[in-house]
Amino acid sequence: MEKKINNSKILKGKVVSDKMKDTVVVLVERYVKHPKYEKYFKKSKKFKAHDFGNKCKIGDNVVIRESKPISKTKSFVVIKNSSEEKIK
Repeated sequence: MEKKINNSKILKGKVVSDKMKDTVVVLVERYVKHPKYEKYFKKSKKFKAHDFGNKCKIGDNVVIRESKPISKTKSFVVIKNSSEEKIK
């Protein structure tokens, strides 16, 4: 039996909404270099991620991993919450 290689995306971001049940909205920012002017600028995108048990709060820094689609717009799962590490 062959081992399956997991090539899912892992992203870091900040929780901007936690109003939905078992779901958080994570804002992921990245720096992109302009091809002509060679200046770096910020690009951001919001992803909905599954948060089992509603553990994440607004302002938490989280790590999310791509998974199979959970709903129409949700295909990421929260794998690490930085605020939990500070408390422990």
